[in-house]
Amino acid sequence: MTTYFNYPSEALQKELKEIAQAIVAPGKGILAADESTGTIGKRLAGCGLENTEDNRIKYRQLLFSCDKERMQPISGVILFHETLYQKAEDGTPFIDMIKAKGIIPGIKVDKGVKDLMGSEGEGTTQGLDDLDKRCQQYKADGCQFAKWRSVLKIGKNTPSYLAIMENANVLARYAATCQAAGLVPIVEPEILCDGEHTLERCQKVTETVL
Repeated sequence: MTTYFNYPSEALQKELKEIAQAIVAPGKGILAADESTGTIGKRLAGCGLENTEDNRIKYRQLLFSCDKERMQPISGVILFHETLYQKAEDGTPFIDMIKAKGIIPGIKVDKGVKDLMGSEGEGTTQGLDDLDKRCQQYKADGCQFAKWRSVLKIGKNTPSYLAIMENANVLARYAATCQAAGLVPIVEPEILCDGEHTLERCQKVTETVL
């Protein structure tokens, strides 16, 4: 079995490294504004508003139109597909507003969690089929990094070996696809804290998964 590995070009490695270093700059963090249409509807409902595209635009505009000084601690913003192509009331694309404040645009690329056959209510994340084409388009449209969420649950028999390996494989394929397109991948194996387990059990599961 061969052990040869073909590394990305030096130019691509340099580009990805610079983006990653800018995202994790000291004193800065990432703003997650990538709620799906359904999730943001819950936020709007809490304010007594309907989940319409117009209200979603106004909500995002409140975030992205803040003073540059107030947004200094933000290194990057994760966007939802819809938000990436929306514009403010004056016609300025949201992505241009973000970049004008020196913030790096990112994009959520997974398509949600689905049931994993053979498991006890565990799941796997969808979205690999056309990921290469979508990443190329997102890069061309100004995004510099991506997010993919995989979820693991803590229970008596979970996370199972099946779920851990399945999600690790999916995350690895996602990360490689992103890098090939010039996007820095955020690898997120999210271990849910919900349940009656102890802190020590959560720590052990986290160590095992990572």
